[in-house]
Amino acid sequence: MVDRNGWDRDGTAPTGTTHDPPASFVEQANVSDPGIYEAFEADWPSCWTRAADLLSWDEPYDTVLEDADAPFYRWFPDGRLNAAYNCLDRHLESGRKNHAAIRWEGKQGERRTYTYRDLYVEVNEFAAALRDLGVEEDDVVTIYLPMIPELPIAMLACARIGAPHSVVFAGLSADALATRMDAADSEFLVTCDGYYRRGDAFNQKSKADNARLALEQDVRTVVVDRLGDDLPHVLGDDEYDYHELRDAFAGATVEPVSRDAEDMLFLMYTSGTTGEPKGVVHSTGGYLAHVAWTSHAVLDVKPADTYWCAADIGWITGHSYIVYGPLALGTTTVMYEGTPDYPDRDRLWEIVDRNAVDVFYTAPTAIRAFMKWGEEYPTEHDLSSLRLLGSVGEPISPRPWNWYRDHVGGGDCPVVDTWWQTETGAVTISTLPGVDEMKPGSAGPPLPGIDANVVDEAGDPVEPGRTGYLTIDRPWPGMAQTLYDNDERFVTEYWQRFSDPAADDWRYFSGDTARIDEDGYITVLGRVDDVINVSGHRLGTMEVESAITDVDGVAEAAVVGRSSPAGDTEIYAYVSTESGREPGDRIREAIRENVAAAIGPIASPTELVFTPELPKTRSGKIMRRLLEDVANGESLGDTSALRNPEIVGEIQAEVGDESSDGGRDR
Repeated sequence: MVDRNGWDRDGTAPTGTTHDPPASFVEQANVSDPGIYEAFEADWPSCWTRAADLLSWDEPYDTVLEDADAPFYRWFPDGRLNAAYNCLDRHLESGRKNHAAIRWEGKQGERRTYTYRDLYVEVNEFAAALRDLGVEEDDVVTIYLPMIPELPIAMLACARIGAPHSVVFAGLSADALATRMDAADSEFLVTCDGYYRRGDAFNQKSKADNARLALEQDVRTVVVDRLGDDLPHVLGDDEYDYHELRDAFAGATVEPVSRDAEDMLFLMYTSGTTGEPKGVVHSTGGYLAHVAWTSHAVLDVKPADTYWCAADIGWITGHSYIVYGPLALGTTTVMYEGTPDYPDRDRLWEIVDRNAVDVFYTAPTAIRAFMKWGEEYPTEHDLSSLRLLGSVGEPISPRPWNWYRDHVGGGDCPVVDTWWQTETGAVTISTLPGVDEMKPGSAGPPLPGIDANVVDEAGDPVEPGRTGYLTIDRPWPGMAQTLYDNDERFVTEYWQRFSDPAADDWRYFSGDTARIDEDGYITVLGRVDDVINVSGHRLGTMEVESAITDVDGVAEAAVVGRSSPAGDTEIYAYVSTESGREPGDRIREAIRENVAAAIGPIASPTELVFTPELPKTRSGKIMRRLLEDVANGESLGDTSALRNPEIVGEIQAEVGDESSDGGRDR
């Protein structure tokens, strides 16, 4: 039985056992000096020159941090640089033109490799084409593409000419695209005819066309022909074929526009599930320095590596750790268009094996799916090339952490459990794999130079082991500059709750709850608003789900609140078991016992519904909103973003059967 601190009291070894990095890893690590924490603290904020020194500057900076207009902090404000130059040109100049920059794996088994020279040529050609279409410095270009090479090419082409890009995840709807283009006043769109979803052609251009119809401004659109004869399309007014544009500017070069370090590199809108989407603005200098440094120090990326972040570039993780971080360091970054289980459940491990991937970075949602499918899939492939594993996107509990390390990392790969957000731009809490011991279930200490704390309602630090609110009490280079065209909302949403402007005391509120232990390791528990109020007790959904998934045989869980006939709120849990483990009374009782031991009897689910899988978006997030609708018998909202929409009907049928026969714990 696993208690609230992650210790398996019935087992021979606790799931919370700490692990030191192997000596062989420490010997080769980019950062291995434990004194780095004290060094950063003693020399703050000048310590961040270590990050800036990873970049090439057109004009060197004299000032590291300007804080006169807090919380609108300015990093390296008097320096100038270009992000595309840092990701491309300088690697050609250093003799790495024939080194692989991107290895792309298509959904239909296609493969493309772009050397740094190849990428430089295509980025220049498309940058010239964008200029010819009328894109000028500071114009926002919206990019609505799946995981195909033209996506990072378009991003870097925009950066080259000083035009901020706004990437919209390809799985979002036409309305979501239109909302984001309208908010950004964007008059330029790069999209495609369509893409493959589990082998079937899916029309992307029709969504883009519908979005354009909803906009008041005229939009010039570039369309990538991804599907060819599988999905013929016609170009209308102000629409241009990507490859024809490139051919028209074959061999063209564009001088990279020197940008102020504080100029906007890109705009990224949050999903908007809790209200109007927020346009998070990231700078050129501070952001690029932070993602380069964390790729170097946390992910231990080296130029000779083949590195794979299995995220989608439509979200911040893909921006920071598929495109800008690894390319700034001159490494080989892998892009994968498909899903982890198509055409089979060993797809990811086949790619790791064939490409001899050194560093693999994925989400706990995916890791729990790997557990569910079974260890036989990674076992079928040679994963010995892996040197480091990473986790990102949400907290990971001890059992999947240990499974990941044992069955993917061979039992000795360090695992970095990274915490950060769209607004932080880059990793802020994590162990340094060449320095720190690892505690499964805990992200780790704040990185050197990051002042993260867990505080109570009054803003005072909580005692070790107590739950509080996660804050960052000093600025950091990758931080968002503001929200696009909405400085007031930026201050209100992120800086107001725990700050004292009169005392010039500004503290960033992450919106997450967390705990901190005696060693300063932080365990993130989930969003403040991800709570269920049961009889006056506010229970974090992540904490309840972690207690469920720490039960042997359970792969995934999602808990939601359901209104009872008496008007109370009950916990409704959806549980998916590992491959070969049939749900039954034994697992059901183990779940109840573990939740009661880890949190208390008040948190024990009123009802348990076993399901073969949970509804997930194509980016891998569990869509709890739909599960709450099912639990409460509400009509379902939009399911277009789901990669497995059929499972919702199966869950509804299961819940309906449960209601009709009066049974529980199906």
